[in-house]
Amino acid sequence: MPTFQLLNFGCRASQADGAAIKKQLLESGLQEAEDISASQVAILNTCTVTARADAEVRQLVRRIHRANPLCRILVTGCYAQRSPAEIAQLDGVVWVVGNSHKHLIADLLRSSPQSGVQSAVSEPSHPESGVRSQKSEAIGRTQLVQVRQRGATPASSPGPADHSFVPDGETRTPEPPTVLVGEIAEEFHFAPAFPDERTRPTLKIQDGCNARCSFCVIPSVRGRSRSLAPARVVEQVRELEQRGYKEIVLSGINLGSYGRDIGRDITFLGLLGRLLEETAIARLRISSIEPMDVSAALIRLVAEEPRMAQHFHIPLQSGFPGETDQDHAASAAFIETLPFTYLHIFPYSARPDTPAAAAPQQVNGRVARERAQEIRSLITPKRQTFLQAQVGRKLSAITLDESEDGERVALSSNYLKIVLPGSNLPPNMLLDIQVGRVHEGLLFGFAPE
Repeated sequence: MPTFQLLNFGCRASQADGAAIKKQLLESGLQEAEDISASQVAILNTCTVTARADAEVRQLVRRIHRANPLCRILVTGCYAQRSPAEIAQLDGVVWVVGNSHKHLIADLLRSSPQSGVQSAVSEPSHPESGVRSQKSEAIGRTQLVQVRQRGATPASSPGPADHSFVPDGETRTPEPPTVLVGEIAEEFHFAPAFPDERTRPTLKIQDGCNARCSFCVIPSVRGRSRSLAPARVVEQVRELEQRGYKEIVLSGINLGSYGRDIGRDITFLGLLGRLLEETAIARLRISSIEPMDVSAALIRLVAEEPRMAQHFHIPLQSGFPGETDQDHAASAAFIETLPFTYLHIFPYSARPDTPAAAAPQQVNGRVARERAQEIRSLITPKRQTFLQAQVGRKLSAITLDESEDGERVALSSNYLKIVLPGSNLPPNMLLDIQVGRVHEGLLFGFAPE
């Protein structure tokens, strides 16, 4: 039986995509390997929000190929959609599958042991490849691009490559990678609930983005905003609830835009109200949501409804090409005035083909790192003050399938990890925890009898 290992990068929405791919592969008869050294296929579900994210994928591809040369690597996700030809040049890569065809990965691998992807009917090539593409009847409406083999003379009439699984111990001359990349469809490719973890499953309810921020490449690799129908969201939450899950994370690429593509009366706030009314799920958590979508009504709901996690994860953009010392000082002053509990900070990363990447007066990398460090120094005392304020409180929390120095860890409603020394509680338990102390940035507590 062919074996695979799937590795996820990036946001919660991407992780939900990865869980859906895993579900499809298991249902197709593939078996998950325990580690990459025992896997015939490695699937990398990628992010491309920063140059560092791209570099991490390339490094991992090289590491996998060195450790297991017979492992065939499939790269999918946002980086694959943005720059397929770049990825196809990496040794060990056999398939590059963009977000446009991510939902068809199981079909692609299922067909591979027999004859590869059957294809006919020529279509225009992908602009990055410069080579012929074809329509695959087995995969659906695709762009099947044969990329020239690294260092090889191009064939006069390239056809479908033989991407069958290599039996243990057998060697084979590498074939040109197959690239499946096309336009992002207007439909919402549904990722059915399949938790890839024992607690806090992610349910993707929205994908894509209609904004065109000058620094961001994501709309071009995720497509326009599209939403999962409210009835389907309710159905999925009920299914997860029936499986015994206590907390569900609702995610999307631009979560606050949920429903706008479906109807004028469908909103993210309305969906939350419906989920609270029509399901008995113990806790709903909102993933990343833009500040302009955090309305007074949403704040009121989160503050007053005990089944809503008491936490907002809000992205803020500050550093940017042309940012002056005065601009940075204004950002720092803004942070000083507000009681942020945590900031995840990373410098601006130029993304190819975005207006910001071509803008003059790019900030020097050393200056950007220094400014990021200054912001971190501002948040450190705020974080410590917030943690200290939790001591003596009872916090509603869910036990996680992870540990800290061998001790069980729980996550509170307000997104704080609490170590439970000496606890033998299983994961996925929702309970009130008494916070006893703070040590090295962690809360320690116990569950009252």
